[in-house]
Amino acid sequence: MPRANTEPAGGPDAAIDPPTAVGGLKFELALAELEGIIANMEGGRLPLAESLAAYRRGSELLRHCQQQLADAEREIQILENGSLRDFEPGSGEAG
Repeated sequence: MPRANTEPAGGPDAAIDPPTAVGGLKFELALAELEGIIANMEGGRLPLAESLAAYRRGSELLRHCQQQLADAEREIQILENGSLRDFEPGSGEAG
C-alpha cells in the first residue's frame, strides 16, 4: 500500500513560516530578534547565503528599532511642550 506524502507541497522548508514583516513588530520583539541574529552571526554558525539573508533582516530590524525610538522621542517632546529636557535621576517623587 503506498504511503501518503506528509511533506508540505513546497518541500520540507515550506512549513517554516516566513519572517514577520518588520513594520508589524513591536520594539521589544524586533530587538530580541536582532540580538538573536547578531549572536548567530558572531558564532559563525551560518553558511554564507544565510549570513547575507540574516544581515539584510538585521539591517531592516535595526532601522525599524531606530525609527521607533525616534518616534518615542518625538512623542516625549510633544508631551513636554516641544522641548526635550535632560533626564535628571531622583528629581521625581519617591514612591
